[in-house]
Amino acid sequence: MRMWFVCRFCCPAAQSNSNPEWEAKVLEYFKGQLKEKESHSWVPSLNDVPLHYLKPNSLVKFRCLVQDMFDPEFYMGVYETVDPSTKANVLRCGKYKDVTECGVDLNSRNTVTAERQTFYCVPIPGESPWAKEISFLSAARVVPSTSYVPSRQKRSYEEDDDMDTQPQKQREPHTEPHGNGDSKRQETEAPSSQTTAPSDCSSHLDLNFPLPGERGPACLVKVYEGLDSFKLNDTLEIYGILSVNPVLTVLGEEKDPSLLLLNPTESMETPEEQRAHDPPASLVPRLHMLYARPLQHNNPLLPSAPTEDQSRYTMSIFISLFMTCLYCVGLCIHRYTRRDVLPLGKFTLNLSGCPLNSYTERLYQIVQQLVPCSYRLSMSLHTMNSMRLVPKKDYVANRLVSGALQLARNTSLFLDETQLEQGQLDSSGVRNITALGNLISWQKVDYDFSYHQMEFPCNINVLVTSEGRSLLPSDCQVPLQPQVTPPNMEEYLTTIHMAQFTSQINKFRVYLSLARTLDYSISDEVTKAVEDDFVDMRKDDPQSVTAEDLHRMLVVARLLSLSLGQTTLSRDGWMRAKHIDMLRRSRTEQQKSLNGNEP
Repeated sequence: MRMWFVCRFCCPAAQSNSNPEWEAKVLEYFKGQLKEKESHSWVPSLNDVPLHYLKPNSLVKFRCLVQDMFDPEFYMGVYETVDPSTKANVLRCGKYKDVTECGVDLNSRNTVTAERQTFYCVPIPGESPWAKEISFLSAARVVPSTSYVPSRQKRSYEEDDDMDTQPQKQREPHTEPHGNGDSKRQETEAPSSQTTAPSDCSSHLDLNFPLPGERGPACLVKVYEGLDSFKLNDTLEIYGILSVNPVLTVLGEEKDPSLLLLNPTESMETPEEQRAHDPPASLVPRLHMLYARPLQHNNPLLPSAPTEDQSRYTMSIFISLFMTCLYCVGLCIHRYTRRDVLPLGKFTLNLSGCPLNSYTERLYQIVQQLVPCSYRLSMSLHTMNSMRLVPKKDYVANRLVSGALQLARNTSLFLDETQLEQGQLDSSGVRNITALGNLISWQKVDYDFSYHQMEFPCNINVLVTSEGRSLLPSDCQVPLQPQVTPPNMEEYLTTIHMAQFTSQINKFRVYLSLARTLDYSISDEVTKAVEDDFVDMRKDDPQSVTAEDLHRMLVVARLLSLSLGQTTLSRDGWMRAKHIDMLRRSRTEQQKSLNGNEP
């Protein structure tokens, strides 16, 4: 089933309908259709389908992160036009449109001004290649119609007011599930590195992706209802009406007066703000939202909201998987709850004793193959001094300039401290280290609004690899103890390839995502047993057993239980968690004795 949706329900006949609730009923109908399980198979996605394959005013979807939220704007919800031949007035609807019809009657008493808000949305940062590929293979297929010739022309940045931009790349469409080509779509690419230098929107238009090297479309999403239900950094799957009117690609030119009627505030914008808020539609299409589904996860192998029965059945298959690397599994499946300002249950792992070779890079490749979103930050001196990690408000362009820590919830952040060489951190480097420390300790990022800082809570899984103990805080340090020492470590690591796990890797991906979604609780009986056990531990060794140790063991116990598909903590589970933590502490003490100067 394929459904092309043209904005016909905003027609004059509908406006004059005796039933004033016509619009609400139409929206409810389409929302009901979009909530069906099969909707993904017939609604094309901007993430997967080339923009020039899609008809204007058709129904599309977009998997994205809300990177910025612009100020509300006014538009002509209802207006009248004058037919040039008959001179008759025709009632029009301006909703779900960017441009009015010709011949607007400026003196009409039937004109209704309405308000909407614009979100600047980008593809989910750090989305793994395997997740993109599976989404593409399962996406709705759109074949260009032989009877449809696009009226718009794709324009490059150079054609749009001589702006310097990234080169645009195209990918060939898959014609078979195992084809070698990629989708032929208009793409732009983020700069290979982000610096702390302020952006200059007057001479350069970038797509403001949080991570360097990211590719994909960005969208200006027009939101008409439920504004209070959306927040900055939300991950959504948005269904809406595609708008790519060629008029929107004109920058720096005098705009049609009818456009100013849609949004009178545009006449008060600075040139920098116009470039940021009105980029070419051929590069940043407009999407008029009909329905948005919050994404609990972005693993394309799972339903958007797995049922409890699905989770339990799948988890029962994997109760013995990954037990040899429990802490890494725990890092991938953990989540926390926030009580006031305290992130309870957070779990940042520091793997110390990492070899100074390609070991950390290979380890990240494994993580990237397992989780749907991840990013590796190489903490070299140059990167820490030059990269922009914290988003910053640009008041000239009136936009939020993204930073590398503006990530979607449940992203796995891999901090490679083995790349940090000797040298001096400048003021930017110190701020970046502080930002990473706050992210780890408080699960928050303080966005820079020049005159003040604003806290934005996050939910990021952090893994720190280091040669010695990390200079960053962590909840758990695990020194590596290699079981084998091959004579040529580089050659040994090269032979380890994920291809040997191809037959099972999708099951691992499902396992990790499902384990994260499971609810977890501790009964009163087990709670009392844990409290009594902790009191006894304090009596035996009051100096070395602290409240932080109890918190860490409870987190490990939760992760151990969830990795076995158990949603409640048992006494056996608590005892296993204590034993694992004892082994970890013993290994840490051995490492300290070998490195006497290590704190």
